[in-house]
Amino acid sequence: MKELRLAGVYRESIVDGPGIRMTIFTQGCPHNCEGCQNPDTHDFNGGYISHPENLLEAIDKNPMLRGVTFSGGEPFMQAEALAELGEEIHKRGLDIITYTGFTYEDLVASFDKFPERKHLLEQTDYLIDGKFVLALRSLELQFRGSSNQRIIDVKKSLCSGKVEEISF
Repeated sequence: MKELRLAGVYRESIVDGPGIRMTIFTQGCPHNCEGCQNPDTHDFNGGYISHPENLLEAIDKNPMLRGVTFSGGEPFMQAEALAELGEEIHKRGLDIITYTGFTYEDLVASFDKFPERKHLLEQTDYLIDGKFVLALRSLELQFRGSSNQRIIDVKKSLCSGKVEEISF
């Protein structure tokens, strides 16, 4: 599997999706959202190199995990490697949430130029999309930072051809 550039990993999180999750923070982000909670993840040359096999080994050691969350940075900037990792995570019966500053519509429109993004989207069960907007920040939102962000059921959306939002 292709290696990843990461900012960090939380082996157990309850704030990045439902249930106990491993959260993988990718390194590198083009969005530079004002008020970003992870500004150290923006530099594409920062962080460290990680091998997906090490992440899978850690996942296998924790039977309490419900799923894995890809966060950032911007996961879709490392779509190929995360899609490969996602396939292995799904084989273990876990779900995948991906946070992105892109909108669902932006991602779909980019498939011709970046086909690896389609592969990662297909490995994503739930997408939390949209840039963080400081003026729309709300502490009352579940698993989101600002009210423009959506929780999307990716499988239903891909089948229907339109965004299918959900709440957990």
